[in-house]
Amino acid sequence: MLRRILIANRGEIACRIIMTCRKLGVETVAVFSEADAGALHVAMADRALLIGGPRPADSYLRGDALIEAALASGAEAIHPGYGFLSENPDFVEAVEASGLVFIGPSAGAIRAMGLKDAAKALMHEAGVPVVPGYHGANQDPDHLAGAAEAIGWPVLIKAVAGGGGKGMRLVERAADFPAALEAARGEARTAFGNDAVLVEKFVAKPRHIEVQVFGDGQDALHLFERDCSLQRRHQKVIEEAPAPGMPPGMRKAMGAAAVRAARAIGYSGAGTVEFIVDASQGLREDRFWFMEMNTRLQVEHPVTEAITGIDLVEWQLRIASGESLPARQEDLAITGHAFEARLYAEDVAAGFLPATGRLAHLAFPPGVRADAGVRSGDVISPWYDPMIAKIVVHGPNRATALRRLHDALMRTEAAGTVTNLAFLRRLAGHRDFVAGDVDTGLIARDLEHLASPEAPAQEALAAAALAAAGLWDGGTGAQAGFALWEPVWHRQELVRPDGAPVAVRLALDGPDRARLCPGEGAELAALRLPGKGWRIGARVFRTAPVVERGVVHVPGEGGGSFGLPDALARGAQAGPGADVALAPMPGMVKAVFVAPGDAVAAGERLAILEAMKMEHTLAAARAGVVAEVLARAGDQVEAGAALVRLVPEGEETA
Repeated sequence: MLRRILIANRGEIACRIIMTCRKLGVETVAVFSEADAGALHVAMADRALLIGGPRPADSYLRGDALIEAALASGAEAIHPGYGFLSENPDFVEAVEASGLVFIGPSAGAIRAMGLKDAAKALMHEAGVPVVPGYHGANQDPDHLAGAAEAIGWPVLIKAVAGGGGKGMRLVERAADFPAALEAARGEARTAFGNDAVLVEKFVAKPRHIEVQVFGDGQDALHLFERDCSLQRRHQKVIEEAPAPGMPPGMRKAMGAAAVRAARAIGYSGAGTVEFIVDASQGLREDRFWFMEMNTRLQVEHPVTEAITGIDLVEWQLRIASGESLPARQEDLAITGHAFEARLYAEDVAAGFLPATGRLAHLAFPPGVRADAGVRSGDVISPWYDPMIAKIVVHGPNRATALRRLHDALMRTEAAGTVTNLAFLRRLAGHRDFVAGDVDTGLIARDLEHLASPEAPAQEALAAAALAAAGLWDGGTGAQAGFALWEPVWHRQELVRPDGAPVAVRLALDGPDRARLCPGEGAELAALRLPGKGWRIGARVFRTAPVVERGVVHVPGEGGGSFGLPDALARGAQAGPGADVALAPMPGMVKAVFVAPGDAVAAGERLAILEAMKMEHTLAAARAGVVAEVLARAGDQVEAGAALVRLVPEGEETA
């Protein structure tokens, strides 16, 4: 077994690899960019080395720096994780030339599967079914249009390089083909530096089913299938294993085809053979076709681990150490059902835009596998993929596992930045998904419902008011007292996540009891629980809301982030630091109203910061003259960033 490895990656996959290495007694070396100096994977590893600036091109994509770090640290091998350089054959060759072991397939195997057209030709020769289409070298537009006509409409234009839906266009009639071809080529040229395309038959009710394979360079086996049909713009959202409704005969046929694919290229390590399946007439053995092979560990590998009991990272390390396959095909079996949901920092209502910001709170329910690369207090960086965690559940059957997934999502708590948690909760309860009637178009067909903003519950609004008033843990402020004969009602102003102001009236009936009137809602009774937390109405809040930088974050179902207007007003009074207007939280500068040399009065608007779907006005804390404007409209800034600097009137401006 290898003694020490370097992990050429970051985030949750780096943490995942470290967990297995700990179990096996393998030492780990982490690498990190300047943006990741305090990251979880850095804290978990036995040692860590800085390799460059925050941009991936300056750090995690620097193959020479990664190899140098491995050699300097005494590592024997490099594990690439997934993404970054995991499928770069030149990097594989450079690793091996330096005397290190690459924990993954050979450069030749990666190249064989790197271009979709060449890979499909190779698979056809190996007896693996491929989608009817044109995969030739002739890229003349008229020739491609003729091929599409011969295949039959509708067709799919796909870039031969890359993935993730880039360079892909659906064409339903001949008249639309030229424009779609030009668009696909342009997108592929920008994304991959290669504008070559292929044309394939479009499957009317497609399911994306992939097979986990594993090889040792001499032989290969499969660890059954995963269904990854729940996708948004060709990006997977929830995966499951095994595929619902899979007949035994089709499972055997798909597994055998995947093993033929792996053997054809002498595959070593973990890989995934992806198939497109026509489910318009149910799952049939003659209705699945090869799409592509991912020559690395997949993001969704935990569901395969859950149903087989196999640690795929351990297998990777054993193969890289020179061992043969750890099991025979007949030794493997499916036990139960598993789901994985991808929790992202993204604004679903705004078109799934990636979000940044500090994770004020992150917690997962007990008994649930959560592969995460961040923790409470960490910052979601704009430099990398905004995945927060993968939530994985297992059960004896699909129905039970799905109930556990829904329950796990309902009890997962994330606050401080917008996430797709509410979207995942709705998706896990979608009637078609629950019934197992899935295909790649399910999300798009019901997107309006699935992506609609989640209104915070009245109980959550009341919880935010209690925390904002300083009463959650028995505060001693003015509102903590109560009258002898009649409770005194107080008013707590908040701003809802949609930007609407709201006032919550509250009164204490005793040190552990309160009444709250959230907005236009009915009066809610609140009772402090023994230990920690409150019961508000029928809801129990055991996790305290987080109050920071003028925002109250209420974790849990129906929660949200509520602004504190008074806390964000920058013109209240002049004091130390009043000469500089600071961003109270991470966000985007929406507008700047002043320029150097402008005279401003106390309370005058300086700028607007847009954060967490709300606009926050930054005002002058005192009268003065603008010395510097340190941000422009459209800039993304971190909490505490200086935006405008003032000097007293009469002083020379800088």
